[in-house]
Amino acid sequence: MDSCGSRAYITRMSLKNRSFLKMHGLGNDFVVLDGRALPVSLTEAEARLLADRHFGIGCDQIVILEPAKAEGADLFVRFLNGDGSESGACGNGTRCAALLVFNERKTASCVIETRSGLLPCRLLEDGLIEVDMGLARDVADLDLSVGPLAGPVFVNMGNPHAVFVVPDALKVDLPAHGPLIENHPLFPNRTNVEAISLQGKDRLRLRVWERGAGITLACGSGACAAAVAAFRRGLTGRQVMIELDGGELRLQYLETGHVMMTGPATLVAEGRMGG
Repeated sequence: MDSCGSRAYITRMSLKNRSFLKMHGLGNDFVVLDGRALPVSLTEAEARLLADRHFGIGCDQIVILEPAKAEGADLFVRFLNGDGSESGACGNGTRCAALLVFNERKTASCVIETRSGLLPCRLLEDGLIEVDMGLARDVADLDLSVGPLAGPVFVNMGNPHAVFVVPDALKVDLPAHGPLIENHPLFPNRTNVEAISLQGKDRLRLRVWERGAGITLACGSGACAAAVAAFRRGLTGRQVMIELDGGELRLQYLETGHVMMTGPATLVAEGRMGG
């Protein structure tokens, strides 16, 4: 979409005059739309425009709140990537949605429903939010090489991840290699790409190329996948601290196969779209 078309198109968006929240988890930022009273319907073009940092509000992903569908859930949440495609899971976005529930209902626990299942969340005394991100599924070693990246661990955390263990995650050229791996024929639905390196005992450095978004400062489901991959490769134990570009997440890979993620969520601003 060209820039002139973008400027003209924003006045025809189905969301004009609608309120929104801007939130982030460790710099992984979101436009949050509340569709519980008035449903939200976005085309891929509208989602791309909304996420555009020059002609829209700007974000890595769009988070849409909807009424819960499953018994016991407080909220159903949908996640749209910056390119308009839909993701089944988003750890940082889940923490942000949980924070809204905590604030609305004056509670310290809730259950967020996503396409990937029910995710119990808990507000801890230090203000961080713990999320049971569910089972790590389809965990496998892959025979794949792209440039200097080879032999990833594949982990499905409700969305796909290819995790590469490298000597130094900071030296990996993810903008060059990430798109090639994301769109590799081995992944018909594309994949997220992670590079991890060991920093110390039970401590990892992680960088992420997100499917449909590109480089992001943090990825909650990617951190979960990294914890699983590191344990599988014998780099760490089941509890690990992971440093991302935007900050730190605490992960625990339980013997049940579930992954617990703990980190912050931040409400930045409230606003209303132009009309």
